[in-house]
Amino acid sequence: MAPQTHVPTALETLADQVIPGADAVAGRFPLTPNPRPADEAEYGRIMDALDFGKDFTDHMAHMRWTPDQGWHDRGVIPFGPLELTPGAAVLHYSQSVFEGIKAYRHADGSVWTFRPGYNAARINHSAQRLALPQVEREDFIASLVDYVRADERWVPGREGSSLYLRPFMFASEQFLGVHPAHQIDYYVIGSPSGPYFTGGFQPVSIWVAKGYHRAGPGGTGSAKAGGNYAASLLPQQEAAGRGFSQVCFLDTYEEKYLEELGGMNMFIVMADGTVRTPSLTGVILEGGTRSALLRMLREQGTEVREERIALSEVVSGVESGAVSEIFACGTAAVVTPIGRLAGDGFEVTIPVGPVTSKAYQDLVDIQMGRVEDPYGWTYRIC
Repeated sequence: MAPQTHVPTALETLADQVIPGADAVAGRFPLTPNPRPADEAEYGRIMDALDFGKDFTDHMAHMRWTPDQGWHDRGVIPFGPLELTPGAAVLHYSQSVFEGIKAYRHADGSVWTFRPGYNAARINHSAQRLALPQVEREDFIASLVDYVRADERWVPGREGSSLYLRPFMFASEQFLGVHPAHQIDYYVIGSPSGPYFTGGFQPVSIWVAKGYHRAGPGGTGSAKAGGNYAASLLPQQEAAGRGFSQVCFLDTYEEKYLEELGGMNMFIVMADGTVRTPSLTGVILEGGTRSALLRMLREQGTEVREERIALSEVVSGVESGAVSEIFACGTAAVVTPIGRLAGDGFEVTIPVGPVTSKAYQDLVDIQMGRVEDPYGWTYRIC
């Protein structure tokens, strides 16, 4: 089957623009070495455990924005507590956004990341929605390059591991008036991590929430903003109390159509080989892994449809055999099979199938440099 025609989204178009090589942007964030880096015992403990998001490296990248100076005071500085006034706007009005991206150790010892141009475009999309300043793409890339080069020893080489990078910015100005802040701080921190789900590539269980929504039309759903995740925590907690790994949200008005999980996008695999995923509505986060999978599947000849998907149709499809697989995707978890889907009045189980397994392996093989990258997605840091 010939590759399908796809009109790129605005984020995909920006992501495909050529990025300067790492050496060309390196040095924008000068290093101030940490005088007290982790000792060998602490370093060994962290790198043996590789607990996702629990331990951090010796340094962090930072810059500050003010209206008169723009972005300034760039540097890679020692990791440590932030000095933040209780009057900082972020603590009161949640003016903050973030990204998630990984640095991978390839077999030859080199360190790479995946689609940093996409993350650069999305953090600016998120920033625009929350009235935060735009970050120059080269500054965003340089912050990753200079930070990872400073803390390269923290990039693990174990299968399924990475240095998980968290760029974020927030309103640090002291005031209690409701208006966009005039002082913004940007950081990159990193956590040496194993798989997001401790079982690795194993099926997870999903509870479908009703009465809760992570975002609504006209809100911040398409932005990667902390408040969206805060809104997901109570239903996530209730799902965990029922023995489920994650929660799935439905549309705001009818509570009929699938949207996304608390932190991942969803895909439905039909028995005829067609792959479906909820269409972008302005409420759903446009995931970078989602985007990569859509392109990869289409170019492999799979029919992919972005559309509204009714929960009832999925449940009946699993029961009849019309739906053969369901999986979720995101930067942290990559591709994760969904083996159990339940909600008020229903529960179905779904096998882990070949489409899910192949999507996971194909994407991870590109990220880890085990196969050729025909899309130009991987980016060498050092």
